Amino acid sequence: MIVLFGAAGYVGRHVRAALGPQGDVVAVPRARLDLAACPPAELTGLMYEVAPDVIVNCAGATTGDAATLTRDNVVAVARLLAAVAVAAPRARVVQIGSSAEYGRVPMGPPTTEDAPCDPIGPYALTKLAATELVRAAARDGMNATVLRLFNVIGPGAPPGSLPMKLALTLRDGGDLVVGGQDVYRDFLDVRDAATAVALAARADRPLPPVLNIGSGRATPVPDLLTTLVEVARPGARILPAAGGPPAVPWQCADITRATTALGWQPRTTLRACLEAVWSAVCLPDTAPATGAPWNHPTRTGDQV
Repeated sequence: MIVLFGAAGYVGRHVRAALGPQGDVVAVPRARLDLAACPPAELTGLMYEVAPDVIVNCAGATTGDAATLTRDNVVAVARLLAAVAVAAPRARVVQIGSSAEYGRVPMGPPTTEDAPCDPIGPYALTKLAATELVRAAARDGMNATVLRLFNVIGPGAPPGSLPMKLALTLRDGGDLVVGGQDVYRDFLDVRDAATAVALAARADRPLPPVLNIGSGRATPVPDLLTTLVEVARPGARILPAAGGPPAVPWQCADITRATTALGWQPRTTLRACLEAVWSAVCLPDTAPATGAPWNHPTRTGDQV
């Protein structure tokens, strides 16, 4: 049995779809159980009730002040690991991490999981703190791994994400005014990311404590812009925005370990991903379903 937290979120929805139609997934959206706020007895009660073999945590926050990010990205993970240790000690934990944990890295080579982390900003700091909690639990004997997702894009992305903001601007007839002309990012289609998470959840062997999940390619941001314009509105103008040098100019994942451990490779080209983003902007009701959520007796009236 697999328990999926954050099942109604951007990545969580796609993970739920990637896990397939088997009846062994208990989807737990945050609206039904907030890891950072629910009573500990409720969380351990879920573990005892379901007796999961795997717990996948896609819940967390990407925006907000330091207190909010600490609550949702650190406190929530600490509470989850404590409940697992008590009520499901033999279960595998798959935690969703972030490439932001690495911070500024040397330009040129892909970043391996052994690279030192130098996170910049509260989000990156809190994601690294969560990873360290998971790694500590693994050293204490828990079957736990972190999948560090690189720049996830694709259908259903939050409106504030870069490709979605750009696509919405093009849909509304505006020009693109974008900085970061000297920035390289490893853009990963969310469906490829979800496939990697599903493979980690169903793996029949121990996994490394941290795995990079990315495309393995460093794409110049201007290439993203020109491809999106070609897909969405050929002829739209791309104008440079004023700004200083980027804090993190280069991101590119070394995915060798993920390929070896999971038998996984990204399949979706950047163009195909942006075509899906554009289709989602034009037809917004196309996000994958989360499946049937867990219904706690005290929460049966909640709406997902």
